[in-house]
Amino acid sequence: MKEFKYKINGNEYKVTVGEIKDNVAHLEVNGTAYEVEMEEAPKPEPVKVKPVVRPAAAPAAPAAAAPARPAAGKSGVKAPLPGVILDVKVSVGAEVKKGDLLLILEAMKMENTILADRDGKVTAINVRNGDSVLEGTDLVVIE
Repeated sequence: MKEFKYKINGNEYKVTVGEIKDNVAHLEVNGTAYEVEMEEAPKPEPVKVKPVVRPAAAPAAPAAAAPARPAAGKSGVKAPLPGVILDVKVSVGAEVKKGDLLLILEAMKMENTILADRDGKVTAINVRNGDSVLEGTDLVVIE
């Protein structure tokens, strides 16, 4: 039970709030009992989750298929731990120096900066903002 004192237009009111059951509150105002029906809160709409569907890449000719590992002279910057890509900071064709910021990876509620491990030119970006990646995934290829 909670008690409140109000002053409205110079008149003092002592309000005691008793039991509240469903949407009915039992009140006492200056010794007079009242049952107050409260407006029901609107029920939240159920959240509909739509799966993200990405178009499948057209099958490439065997000669043009991307290699599983970077070719000689190329180096794939790998994800150090599983997470979600928040922001890609480079584009294909960009010249980078060792230590330049390539992208931001969120893992375990922390933002991790992924830096270039060598000087070179970005030849491929294998991820987009919002992508989930596993540890060891090639994120960016530097030639």
